[in-house]
Amino acid sequence: MSEARDIFKSVRRIELVTRRVVQSQLAGQYHSAFKGQGMAFSEVRPYSPGDDVRRIDWNVSARHSAHQATGGGLFVKTFTEERELTVILVVDDSASSTFGTRRRTKRRLQAEVGAMLAFSALRNNDRVGLLRFTDRVEQYVPPRKGRSHGLRVIRDIIEGESEGRGTSLRRALETVSRVQKRRAVVFVLSDFQDRGWEDALRSAARRHDVVAFRMYDPAEFVLPDLGLAHVLDLETLERRWVDLGSTKQRALFVAKRRNEAVEARARILQVGAELVDLDTREDLVAPLVGFFQRRGRRVH
Repeated sequence: MSEARDIFKSVRRIELVTRRVVQSQLAGQYHSAFKGQGMAFSEVRPYSPGDDVRRIDWNVSARHSAHQATGGGLFVKTFTEERELTVILVVDDSASSTFGTRRRTKRRLQAEVGAMLAFSALRNNDRVGLLRFTDRVEQYVPPRKGRSHGLRVIRDIIEGESEGRGTSLRRALETVSRVQKRRAVVFVLSDFQDRGWEDALRSAARRHDVVAFRMYDPAEFVLPDLGLAHVLDLETLERRWVDLGSTKQRALFVAKRRNEAVEARARILQVGAELVDLDTREDLVAPLVGFFQRRGRRVH
């Protein structure tokens, strides 16, 4: 009972904070950034001077050739914007997401970002779904609308139980491509500490609008001088001795991690997805607002 009470408090706390931010800063930016994802056919009407000639419906115009004598005869297709979107949150629940220093863990950061994205979408009457993954797909929640559904999504991000510890971003993205047939906005929340996901991300980006939110903690890019230390890999549970007293070993580690991060960034952008980097120790509202603003200007 106490555990359930703690989960409720945690969800409620995130809801209160994120709803306030969404209402005051994010909702309008989200709408501007993700409006106009598609156009739906509305009707055919007579051509008027200034109409785009590319929208002339030649078949209908031919059937109404009797109007040619009065100077009419051409008809154009009109379209309305498909405002209602489907949003899928793809959340990395691997063991590496439990890492964090000072302010929050990467998993906590994912929950806060997921809540802000979910409430922004729901406020715009969009549907929101969730896919949690480790080295397997742990949970899939089909997209729906409504506050209670949004709270369920946030609760599952915070406290959803997982069997795996590793990471298979490829499997998660392939699942999204399989279950979500219609175009959607896919937010990927992960540290991208994995390999072999490029083709799956490229395939998803062809069908969907994919935005990668990459979580990181600055402590992942440094090693303290602790001498000989027994270290644990969170995902494989492999233990080994490492000489952290060696300046050379620490420098090699830092260089390797930085190169991996740079390469992952390049691969994400190369396949056609967008990227936002988020620091566990920093405020996350400014990066989100900045991303929505940049995207909104580009869309318009």
